[in-house]
Amino acid sequence: MMGGEMEPGSTGDERVDAVLAALGALPGTPVAGHVAVFERVHLGLQEVLADAESARGATG
Repeated sequence: MMGGEMEPGSTGDERVDAVLAALGALPGTPVAGHVAVFERVHLGLQEVLADAESARGATG
């Protein structure tokens, strides 16, 4: 990619993209299992956010 362009469907943050990739499991997962997928994604995003906040606090 040139000029800082992002891939389609990319957030620009590799960790966030990796967490969100878990949503790709939804089509093959019975509806009863969707909550577990969403919970894993939610937890993963919380972890990324917490790391970002602590890194910002360490530099600011």
